[in-house]
Amino acid sequence: MKHRPLGRSGLTVPTFCFGCNVFGWTVDEASSFRLLDTVLDHGMTFLDTADVYSRWVPGHSGGESEAIIGKWMKARGNRNRIILATKVGMDMGDGNVGLKPDYIARAVEDSLRRLQTDTIDLYQSHKDDETTPQEETLAAYDRLIKAGKIRAIGASNFSAERLKDALDISAKNGLPRYDSMQPEYSLMERASYEGALQNVCEDNDVGVITFFSLAAGFLTGKYRSEADFSKSPRGVRGIPKYMNPRGMRILASLDEVAAETGTEPAAVALAWLMAKPSVTAPIASATKPEHVTTLVAATKLELTKSQVECLDAASA
Repeated sequence: MKHRPLGRSGLTVPTFCFGCNVFGWTVDEASSFRLLDTVLDHGMTFLDTADVYSRWVPGHSGGESEAIIGKWMKARGNRNRIILATKVGMDMGDGNVGLKPDYIARAVEDSLRRLQTDTIDLYQSHKDDETTPQEETLAAYDRLIKAGKIRAIGASNFSAERLKDALDISAKNGLPRYDSMQPEYSLMERASYEGALQNVCEDNDVGVITFFSLAAGFLTGKYRSEADFSKSPRGVRGIPKYMNPRGMRILASLDEVAAETGTEPAAVALAWLMAKPSVTAPIASATKPEHVTTLVAATKLELTKSQVECLDAASA
């Protein structure tokens, strides 16, 4: 497994990050353990989760994914092999939301307890909180780093302007800086990252770990018509908006490159992201161990210039 530096954090991470949002949602605890075992066997040591996963499920309160990862690491005794990323800031109910220092101080303790660890490698602001001065949020993270509770910080769902402001505040005040950005980015969703946000990341050496890298599963190619929506709980939620001429054009291009390379469309879609110089590691998840093979294939697939251009054109 190839590795790349994550911004200036000092962390070196695999070129693929396994998304753990499915744990406790579409994948139960026993199946999550089997998935994690398979992922680790293939050298995928970079895991991404969040405190809010999976609060949207009826009867859940959040923290289900973190708890499963914590139980697995304790059972396997492998915490020292894992690069662990989680997030704070989404609504956990009862007013527990945002990036105020007192809330971050409480939320990190909850995450550490669920994860059964003393340190989180990458702690991320899950979304911007414009009601809290960024100096205060960054100072809260500074205290956590000095206390050894987190190693580095990242941001997700920030605009280019707000990320640049945060970086400037860090530099001016000697505070920790966001060393990673987690934007939505895929062949289906390019506009929100390409341009201003990409420029800020590149100009400031900020690592990029992309979410919805397979567009909620659309880029696996398993959704070709409305009849396919029932194949996954995510299908009805996120797929219909992609069922248009552009989406079909992208799938056709993926099919073409997959045939040329002897791989699956999903592997090609992830390899396209990995070929982008500013992307450190795309995030994607799987619900079955056999699906991990496709993710591994993506890390080994080097697309030609013409293949990347073909995908660029289809998704323009």
